[in-house]
Amino acid sequence: MALLTCDNLSVGYEGRPVAKDIQFAVHPGDYLCIVGENGSGKTTLMKTILGLLPPLSGTLKTQGEGRRIGYLPQQSAAQRDFPASVKEVVLSGCLNQGRGLFYTKAQKERARHNMERLDVWKLQNRCYRELSGGQQQRALLARALCAADTMLLLDEPAAGLDPQITEDMYQVIEQLNQAGLTIIMITHDVAASLTYASHILHVAGTPLYFGPKAGYLQSPEGRRYAQEGKA
Repeated sequence: MALLTCDNLSVGYEGRPVAKDIQFAVHPGDYLCIVGENGSGKTTLMKTILGLLPPLSGTLKTQGEGRRIGYLPQQSAAQRDFPASVKEVVLSGCLNQGRGLFYTKAQKERARHNMERLDVWKLQNRCYRELSGGQQQRALLARALCAADTMLLLDEPAAGLDPQITEDMYQVIEQLNQAGLTIIMITHDVAASLTYASHILHVAGTPLYFGPKAGYLQSPEGRRYAQEGKA
C-alpha cells in the first residue's frame, strides 16, 4: 500500500498553480528524487505534501492517521546563525509529538539515538552556529529524524557543501533508506539522483516523467537531463 498518493494534483499560491496534473505514488522503502528547473514547482509540491500549503485541486493522500513526516528544508543564512546548542536544535524535532512544555524521557532518548546515528552526539553542547556546514546539516537531519515515522522529505540537503561532505551526506541518506526509511528528495544534483534514487519525478510545470530510475534513463527527459548534468 502506498504511503503517499497524488492524483491530478495542482499546487501553487493564492489560487495560481505553479505545477499541475501531478500524479505519482510513493511506497515503503522508495527513494524518490524530484528533479526539474528552478521555478518548476518542486518545493511548492513538497510544502503541499507537508500540509504547509493546501492543494489547489486534485487529491493528496497519506496512509494512516497521525503519521509523522520528517522534513529537512533548505537552510537560510539566518538559520545557519541560530544561537542554540546542537542538543536543543535536535530535540526541537520532537516538539510536535506531545502536548507538554517539557521533553519526555522517550523524546530525549530518541534525540540521543539520532544524534549518535548522525555522529553529532559529541557535539551536543556546542553552539549550532559554530559548526561547519556539514556538521549543521547532520544536526538538522538528526532533528528531522526525531519527527519522522516512516518518511523523510529533503529539500536540497547538500546545497552549499563541499564535494566530500556532499558525498558523505548522500551516503548517510542512502543508509537511512536501506534501514527502511522512505526518502523523498528535491535535488539539482544529477549524479546523486541517478545514483541513489529508486524512482524519479521530473516536473516542469507539469510532470514530464514519473517511474523507476531505469525507465527515466531511457526517456527523452532523462537522457537530456543526464547529458546536461555532464556538461
